[in-house]
Amino acid sequence: MAMGFSPEQVACVCKVLLQSGSMDCLSSFLCSLPSISSSSNVYLGMAHSQESVLKARAAVAFHHCRFAELYAWLEANVFSPRSHPLLQQLWLQAHYMEAELQRGRPLGAVGKYRIRRKFPLPRTIWDGEETSYCFKEKSRSVLREWYCRKPYPSPREKRDLAAATGLTATQVSNWFKNRRQRDRAATSRQGTSAGAFLSSDEELSPPASPSTLFSCSQQLSAHPPPLRHLGHTTEIDAVEYRS
Repeated sequence: MAMGFSPEQVACVCKVLLQSGSMDCLSSFLCSLPSISSSSNVYLGMAHSQESVLKARAAVAFHHCRFAELYAWLEANVFSPRSHPLLQQLWLQAHYMEAELQRGRPLGAVGKYRIRRKFPLPRTIWDGEETSYCFKEKSRSVLREWYCRKPYPSPREKRDLAAATGLTATQVSNWFKNRRQRDRAATSRQGTSAGAFLSSDEELSPPASPSTLFSCSQQLSAHPPPLRHLGHTTEIDAVEYRS
């Protein structure tokens, strides 16, 4: 099928099929390519084409739940920063699913955090910057600085913050909601302690009720969600529990 394709065309086909979520078509297309380990592989003449094929193979391995194969591809090949977001999600989602299948129930935020600590991202798909609950420190610094000036950013400001930090608008929104909740809880505790020193005829206004946090539970399945929805299946990871 792909014998007459140039390296650029192979890269383009892999990109289009990957973005469209046509994983079965992508799998068939990759099977028509020469072995990726072959030194005479004409499709690996350019680094961009090679990376496109490697990334596509990793995605197909994830789609078919061949997680050991996925980990091997990701650990044995170095990828450029533009490929890191997708490949990091593949790495994390595969480990989450393995843990869920083993335990027989969906993972919560704490469970996912423990998985990330147990299976850190390999250097091949990570820029080396330390992260905290999946937030990079420089991103958290930007959010903290903004929060000190304006705890309730507008939708447009959330989008601007998302662009500045490399996060999604949902992650930014969740971070602000949880930070406001923590501050209200701290204020409530301080008010309760201070009340012990007030006379009985003094009235205290009730502390503001913290906002309710809702967690998204995923339906446990033996098959992964469609690849094109990966960016929307990790919303629970956007919840950061410490400043």
